[in-house]
Amino acid sequence: MMALMNRSAGEGGSEQPDPPLNTEQSLRVSRLTQQDLWDMDRVLLEQASEHWRKVARIVGMAISELSDRFPNVPDIYYAQRVRHLVEVGKLESQGNLAYMRYSEVRRPIR
Repeated sequence: MMALMNRSAGEGGSEQPDPPLNTEQSLRVSRLTQQDLWDMDRVLLEQASEHWRKVARIVGMAISELSDRFPNVPDIYYAQRVRHLVEVGKLESQGNLAYMRYSEVRRPIR
């Protein structure tokens, strides 16, 4: 969660999009199994509601719950999983998902 809190605005107060995973981070997440991904997605979906919530909030809450099981998996990867859940229709989004602090998601209203 520290990486989530320490990300700061660029020059002139303009935010940069969430960066891609670096080589070390990519190597760490490549070791996750399909079951790990399903478990991560399940927790992300549990943190979402039928009301709009900031992606950064959902990511932070999921990291809190899963940090013992998945240490050193960066917040950026959790945000990528949120984008995947939007792509497959499990979540709806508003805002630009490239900026987890400035986008929101919710479970689809049925």
